[in-house]
Amino acid sequence: MQLFNDDCLKVLPTIPENSVDLIITSPPYDNMRDYNNSSIWTFDIFKNIANQLQRVLKDGGVIVWIVNDTTIKGSETGTSFKQALYFKEIGLNLHDTMIWQKESNPFTHKNRYINVFEYMFVFSKEKPKTTNLIKDRKNKYGGTKKHGNQREKDGTLKLPSRMGKQIKEYGSRFNVWQINSEKQNKTGHPAVFPINLVQDHIKTWSNENDIVLDCFMGSGTTGLACKNLNRDFIGIEIDNQYFDIAKQRIESTLF
Repeated sequence: MQLFNDDCLKVLPTIPENSVDLIITSPPYDNMRDYNNSSIWTFDIFKNIANQLQRVLKDGGVIVWIVNDTTIKGSETGTSFKQALYFKEIGLNLHDTMIWQKESNPFTHKNRYINVFEYMFVFSKEKPKTTNLIKDRKNKYGGTKKHGNQREKDGTLKLPSRMGKQIKEYGSRFNVWQINSEKQNKTGHPAVFPINLVQDHIKTWSNENDIVLDCFMGSGTTGLACKNLNRDFIGIEIDNQYFDIAKQRIESTLF
């Protein structure tokens, strides 16, 4: 386990190329929080970081990029989509566009619906080498046999090859995950990952002893999840206060 209290643009170039199995992180998007004014965030800085993440990621590795947009003068910025398109531009696949659905938001709006989600873009360097899909969704028709027809491109109906096979009791999750945000956040960090969210991504996209990187470590939740699941961890945090919080949280699980 390696923890760095530094700018990720200084640390990432020191990490060997093609060496990280999984990256899970959430950048300081759209300057929605000031994070003690410890860093500056622009699209050019994002591009430099994205290039480094693409470089250190193994072939078959995955990036989970959790992000959202702020609204300025009545219009959402669309920054999240710009970032997703740039990751594709530098050679990564947009493997899945997932949604993290939170609990209800107490802040209402007069002219639009209440926002209760963030994007979880899942990028892969070629085909993902690990996909341990979590199968905890109870199938409505579990125990019955598959039936019905499949519509072809030309509009005709065809009997699927798997027709007649029994439907399992549980199937893979949908790509909308309903996980509440941390309600009792006592870390001192303004935006803490729910540990279940991080652990479920780690279980899905990596195996034991794989290397997981969080270049915006924040309060250290990704590190905690890696410790719980027997993954190696590289964490980078520029802010001194948040780094100390993360280090204490992670090391308290070690000793």
